[in-house]
Amino acid sequence: MEELTDEIAALGEKPFRAKQLYQWMHQKLADGFDEMTNLSASLRGRLKESYDYIHLEPVDRKISALDGTEKYLFRLGDGNVIESVLMRYHHGNSVCISSQAGCRMGCRFCASTIGGLTRNLLPSEMLDQIYQIQKISGERVSNVVVMGTGEPLDNYENLLRFLRILTNEHGLHISQRNVTVSTCGIVEKIRALADERLQITLALSLHASNQEKRKQLMPVAYQYELRDVLDACRYYFERTGRRITFEYSLVGGVNDTDTDAKELAGLLAGLNCHVNLIPVNPVRERDFVQPDRSVVLAFQKKLEQRGINATIRREMGRDIAGACGQLRKSYLEKSQTE
Repeated sequence: MEELTDEIAALGEKPFRAKQLYQWMHQKLADGFDEMTNLSASLRGRLKESYDYIHLEPVDRKISALDGTEKYLFRLGDGNVIESVLMRYHHGNSVCISSQAGCRMGCRFCASTIGGLTRNLLPSEMLDQIYQIQKISGERVSNVVVMGTGEPLDNYENLLRFLRILTNEHGLHISQRNVTVSTCGIVEKIRALADERLQITLALSLHASNQEKRKQLMPVAYQYELRDVLDACRYYFERTGRRITFEYSLVGGVNDTDTDAKELAGLLAGLNCHVNLIPVNPVRERDFVQPDRSVVLAFQKKLEQRGINATIRREMGRDIAGACGQLRKSYLEKSQTE
C-alpha cells in the first residue's frame, strides 16, 4: 500500500486513489485497469501506459468426480503455464499454489521437476492463482498451501512479499496461521524465514529416515546434511513457536519398512512436530509404487507407538492428475506434439 501511494503521488493524483486501486487489485480482484470504474478514464489510460498489470489466463479446469477437488492450469504473460489446486475441507477451502514454473530440486518421485526449472514466479503471479480460483469458484479461500510446483525457498524474496500481501488486513487478509510453506530443506533459508517471526506453518519434505536413503530420493540431500536440516527446523520452532510438519511420501519397498518407521521415530524424538504420511502418487517416468494400505496403517501405528503424532493424508483429485506437476506436464507434452 505504501509503494502504491508513492506511485500514485508520482502521477500527481490524490492519495485516496491509491486506496481505491489497492481495493480493486486485492479485494475486488480486478483482472485489469479497465474494470476499475471509480477511477477516471484518463487515469486508467495513464496507468495502462505506465504499468504492467499481471493477470493469469485460465487455460484448463478439471473437477474430480471423486471428491470435488478442482485443478487449474494458468498461462503466464510470457506463455509459461503453472498449476494450482482447490481442495474443499470441512474447515474451509484450501488452495495449493505453485511458486515456480518448473523446479530444479530433482526429487525422484515428483512430476514437477522432470522438466527442470523455467523461472521463478513473481509475488503477483502467486497471488493471482488464489484470486482467480476465488473468482472462478465463487467461494472464499481460507487456507493457502505453497506446496505446488517449485521450491518456495528457492524463490525466497518473492515468497516473502507474497506472504505479506496475502495476509495483509487490506487484502484477502488470510491468517498467517492458515498458510503453510513447504520446503525440501534449504537450511539457510529456513533459518532466515524463522527470523521473520511469521506465524505460518513450515512443512519439511523429509521422505527418508536417514541421510543415505534421502540422497536416493532427494538430490538436495547431497548439499545439506539431515542433522543440519533438523537443527534448522528446531530453530524455526524456537523462533516462532509453530509446530513443524514433516511430509513423508511412502514409496512401496523403498522407505516404508519397520526399520524406516523405527528410525524415523528416533530421528524426530523430542521435536514438536507432526508427520504427514503420503502414499506416493505414481508418476509414469518413475517406477515407484504405492504401498498397500495395510503397510501405510502399520507405519502410522509404529510411529504413534513411539510417541510421534502421524496422520495419513487423504488422497484428493487422483482422477484429475491431482499430484504436483502432472497436469502441467501433460499439457506441455501435448503442446509439443501439436
